[in-house]
Amino acid sequence: MIKRIIYSEIKNHLNQKEISLIAGPRQAGKTTAMLQLKKELDESGEKTLLLNLDIEADRYFFDSQKSLISKIELEIGKNKGFVFIDEMQRKEDAGLFLKGIYDMNLPYKFIVSGSGSVELKAHIHESLAGRKRLFELNTISFEEFINFKTDYKYQDQLENFFQIEKEKTLELAKEYITFGGYPRVILAQTTLEKTKIIEEIYTSFVEKDLAYLLGIQKTEDLGRLLKIISSQIGNLVNYSELSSTLGLSQQTVNNYLWYTEKTFVIDKITPFYRNVRSEITKSPTYYFTDLGMRNFILGTFGNYNLTIDDGFLFQNFIYLLIKNNLNLNFAKIHFWRTKDGAETDFILENGQDVIPIEVKSINVKNQDIPRSFRNFINKYNPPQAYLVNLSLDSVLTIDQTKINFIPYYQVLFIK
Repeated sequence: MIKRIIYSEIKNHLNQKEISLIAGPRQAGKTTAMLQLKKELDESGEKTLLLNLDIEADRYFFDSQKSLISKIELEIGKNKGFVFIDEMQRKEDAGLFLKGIYDMNLPYKFIVSGSGSVELKAHIHESLAGRKRLFELNTISFEEFINFKTDYKYQDQLENFFQIEKEKTLELAKEYITFGGYPRVILAQTTLEKTKIIEEIYTSFVEKDLAYLLGIQKTEDLGRLLKIISSQIGNLVNYSELSSTLGLSQQTVNNYLWYTEKTFVIDKITPFYRNVRSEITKSPTYYFTDLGMRNFILGTFGNYNLTIDDGFLFQNFIYLLIKNNLNLNFAKIHFWRTKDGAETDFILENGQDVIPIEVKSINVKNQDIPRSFRNFINKYNPPQAYLVNLSLDSVLTIDQTKINFIPYYQVLFIK
């Protein structure tokens, strides 16, 4: 089993009355986490019940709140117990349904999972305000991948492993960037098997999730849009241009992208700006939440030789490292562009504090500062700045800014 970092947080929340809501993309490991939690509770003598709305026989019990409660009482009794509900997005008005049960103050703890469509179809977040804690379980992170691949031998000294085993780390990074983090893809033994699995996941996502949510019969236009987005990660997106290229209305393009984002496939990154006259303020960029999915959509899945040479793919990889850095949970991730072409890949914004991060998919040899990066530093005087590359690890100070040249894996340890 691939250990998930967030698992202990979910487990600790079992003692809280709030509903534990586990959300994330299809086949990212939500059901596996719930089964493991149930197993541990069963082994400790607790009473549990697991219902899955993907199973027709289980859906019967969700016809009404009374039906569900009767089923729970039959299996658990009227005392303390743990109720697991998988694929909750299959239930219409799921948020209101759960809110009504929660407000009955029953002795049961509810652990509920669902894809992004829970939020979309049932407005579960609004309905369960103050009644749930959301745990976002995405595909396997690079840190989780490394620990799994090294049999958890270095999980308490990962930074030392990276420093000492640079070549092995780079090989594992190439594998991760090539195939992504879907658990079944990682566990598959051959490239052919991995390809079949990622194709199945993609088809299931497009046909079962997006087609259902968008109410469309033909998914070709959606597939074309995703291919365009996958080919220009990290670049400014012009909705009008996309609309013209695809022959779709701009509203349709916006809807497709919004739903794709809310089902945990892409992330929308907005620009950082303080001067509306000179800086880009509206056009966003997009990154994929899983690199294997991006590569499959683009038709490069399994092409091991492109992983590091593709600068934008490497940039997407660094974005995921930033996103998964637990120390940066409260920072917002932006990018910076000026109307005369200056740019910085990522800006971490936490209140008034900003940290610029520039990404280079090469072995940087010297402490050279790109002109655009220097422009941002001169303009905003951040106390810290980072230039992420393949190998150089050094520090340069310009005026009041400490510029850290760091190898890519050190992004996990930025504080």
